[in-house]
Amino acid sequence: MRTAAEGLKVLGAVTLGALTALAGALFLLLTLPFVNRPGVRVAAARLAALEARRLRLGTATLDALGGLDTRPARYLAARVPAGVLGGLMVALLVIGAGAGAQITWAWARDEPFDGMSRSLPLVLYVVVGGCVLLFMDLSGLVGVHALERRLAGRMLGPDRTEMLERRIAELAESRAGIVAAVDSERRRIERDLHDGLQQRLVALSMLIGRSRRGRPELLEQAHQEAQQALTELREVAWRVYPSGLDSLGLGEALAGVAERAGVPVTVVCDLPGRPPMAVETAAYFVVSEAVTNAAKHAAATLVRVEVRQEEDRVFVRVGDDGTGGARPSGGGLSGLARRVAALDGVFDVVSPPGGPTEVTAVLPCG
Repeated sequence: MRTAAEGLKVLGAVTLGALTALAGALFLLLTLPFVNRPGVRVAAARLAALEARRLRLGTATLDALGGLDTRPARYLAARVPAGVLGGLMVALLVIGAGAGAQITWAWARDEPFDGMSRSLPLVLYVVVGGCVLLFMDLSGLVGVHALERRLAGRMLGPDRTEMLERRIAELAESRAGIVAAVDSERRRIERDLHDGLQQRLVALSMLIGRSRRGRPELLEQAHQEAQQALTELREVAWRVYPSGLDSLGLGEALAGVAERAGVPVTVVCDLPGRPPMAVETAAYFVVSEAVTNAAKHAAATLVRVEVRQEEDRVFVRVGDDGTGGARPSGGGLSGLARRVAALDGVFDVVSPPGGPTEVTAVLPCG
């Protein structure tokens, strides 16, 4: 069913492309004396943008079309032969379907078609020949569609040198962001250890010392302090890296986040299999940080977590009913943005004053 739907989309795109090729050729003929005028170039860019949408190309191709660029006009001229070829393929398909319908109608009524009466050898010949011609025509349609997409990508897409330079700049920025995120995480771990665990261990040491000097009743308090110190140590370790993520998987790890959140958290984790470890880790920290912010800073009473996979991407969404006002430039959220960007993912925060807040991340698995 899905293949048939895609085939119909290709047929529709090629058919429409044949019509727009003629329209593009007419546009070029009428505007040829004024081809260097800005208004003509803007109109050519708009027509080329419509072609890019017809071929379902990415936004990078549309963004590369400038109002004063000469590439759209050259593309409209270059795609005329491909459009005419596509029109011929569609015409052959229509003619073949019409001939097949006429033959079937005539022979079903036991009437001759074009002087040929129905017989088993003739029926087999027509069926086999028709299937071969149909296969060749459909292959031609797919080939024309691929040719048009390749032509549009080469003539309308960004220059390869520009793409490489942009990619290098993105990687350099991502690397700097990762370094900053690591330094920030180290400072937070040091602060947690110094302000929490270290002071608790000092108090524990003092309690043990006093109990050794004749105060055995303090041993129970020392035991409680030791248990609390272990709890805080586990929390710090989970913030560094959740050990349960390796053995239990993302769903169980997120269930642990919900249990420790302090507010009601609903988790829906719909993954057909385990994504790459880097993706699992990033998804975990996105959920963990967003849930922590909702509980501590947004006064939320309910947090909804949804993790699902579509094709080769994992979608993470965390929404709450809190007061909103979260700043994407804040330390925790900006660190998440850099972590997601390091995987070529997309990170977004929508948090108007008064709420609600929604944190989303799209993580590629390829």
